[in-house]
Amino acid sequence: MTSIFDQHLPRTEANFAALSPLSFIERTAEVYPDRLAIVHGPLRQTWGATYARCRQLASALVQAGIGKNDTVAVMLPNTPPMVEAHFGVPMAGAVLNALNTRLDPEAIAFMLDHGEAKAVIVDPEFTGTMAKALAVRTGTTPIRVIEVQDALYGPAAQSLGGTDYEAFVAMGDPTFAWRLPDDEWDAIALNYTSGTTGNPKGVVYHHRGAASNAISNVLEWDMPKHAVYLWTLPMFHCNGWCFPWTIAARAGVNVCLRRVDAQAIFDAIRQHGVTHYCGAPIVHGLLVNAPDAMKSGVQSLAQGGVKAMVAGAAPPASMIEGMEKMGFDLTHVYGLTEVYGPATVCAKHEAWDALDIGERARLNARQGVRYHLERDVRVLDPETMLPVPQDGETMGEIMFKGNIAMKGYLKNPKATDEAFAGGWFHSGDLAVQYPDGYIKIKDRSKDIIISGGENISSIEVEDVLYRHPDVLAAAVVAKPDAKWGETPCAFVELKAGATATAEDIVAHCKKHLAGFKVPRAVVFGDLPKTSTGKIQKFELRKLAGSAAAIDV
Repeated sequence: MTSIFDQHLPRTEANFAALSPLSFIERTAEVYPDRLAIVHGPLRQTWGATYARCRQLASALVQAGIGKNDTVAVMLPNTPPMVEAHFGVPMAGAVLNALNTRLDPEAIAFMLDHGEAKAVIVDPEFTGTMAKALAVRTGTTPIRVIEVQDALYGPAAQSLGGTDYEAFVAMGDPTFAWRLPDDEWDAIALNYTSGTTGNPKGVVYHHRGAASNAISNVLEWDMPKHAVYLWTLPMFHCNGWCFPWTIAARAGVNVCLRRVDAQAIFDAIRQHGVTHYCGAPIVHGLLVNAPDAMKSGVQSLAQGGVKAMVAGAAPPASMIEGMEKMGFDLTHVYGLTEVYGPATVCAKHEAWDALDIGERARLNARQGVRYHLERDVRVLDPETMLPVPQDGETMGEIMFKGNIAMKGYLKNPKATDEAFAGGWFHSGDLAVQYPDGYIKIKDRSKDIIISGGENISSIEVEDVLYRHPDVLAAAVVAKPDAKWGETPCAFVELKAGATATAEDIVAHCKKHLAGFKVPRAVVFGDLPKTSTGKIQKFELRKLAGSAAAIDV
């Protein structure tokens, strides 16, 4: 029997529109056309001009034969063309594939072929890599090359024989009548996982998820209108955690930064009154450990201080304390490429302000609770798919459900089915859930160290290592052991001028850890990191077998 609420109440253009972050820039350009949108060196570009250029880019792409579900790859740093691509490419109905600028030509070639790119927009800094990638790709589909010029970098090492970006945009119509997607489930972006083993997987985002996460960013941060956002986080990383679309929604300012450097960051904060930025722990650590003279005048500039967002390793007490001294408010988030970047937040409570720094660090180290517009995040037993007890001790796997989850893996139905088995997205991260519902990661499933039958969380050991005053960065992996099967091996990067020895590190760990969790080997040196600042544990595992054991 048909319900009365289904009779003569049709969905029409008058009462339904697909959710898409493209609508954000349209509104902002209408309401605040003269507000500043982009800062890059001497460039000052308004939202009205940015919207017109995005429409021109979309129009030019369509004229070039690019349309719905065609892939447009970009190899760009955090510059204005990267901001424009996040709107112009999907306005053409195409799918944006932001390439990791630090990958080798072979990896780039694989992504161009796997994603079936029809065009690629390249910054002058990366023409050498792109030339090699285009030469070694095995696909036969022609790729239109569009070359950006940037005075802040200088001339490209070589020409790819493509069209100049400004000339290409100029061919487009600034009043181009772009359309929202027919279906908010349509693809908006393609992002590749790191691919530490085998080929990377192509993660497909939809318009609904991009809009949901972009708005959740506003809600988690209580982001005001006209926020000034500094681009320290690469926009190729999960589409900058969806912040290109978030900043448009708030009519904020994109302060572009080609390269992460402590001096450049502090200068930008002072010059432009930066209010918000995001980054991996290494970025925040870079600022905390910078000379005091470099930080001069930063604390008093932005009203309410600078808000910083950190994902990755939990922020140790020393980082939280260092950020507070600079007047920075640090928010801890967690996520993966498959969930559009951050999808949980360690939401703070006023009562925490009265606690000592150690206890606040413990509470803030948790991955927290779901983003506003995510349906659910739980720690489940992967075998039974039932929630684990919320006792802060029982381990399970973090799983997501809702709008802030990918469509799936491109051309990989097996991996997609496995990732969504049981109606949840399986993160692969092992965690506990506390009585207050907050989640805390204990380890990646592949990073648990099993020593003499006991499970050791590498993250727990790393948390202790970060409490040592001489430690700048740390990572713990399994070292093969004839007696115990595996033992913890610590790789430690010391702060400049620090003199801690392996014995000092072990003695420090003994104060805070059970004996079987104390590292049996300590290796000093620079830690291998990804372009987004994540420590590459797979590289360290290769080295752990030959690390010298010490007496603990």
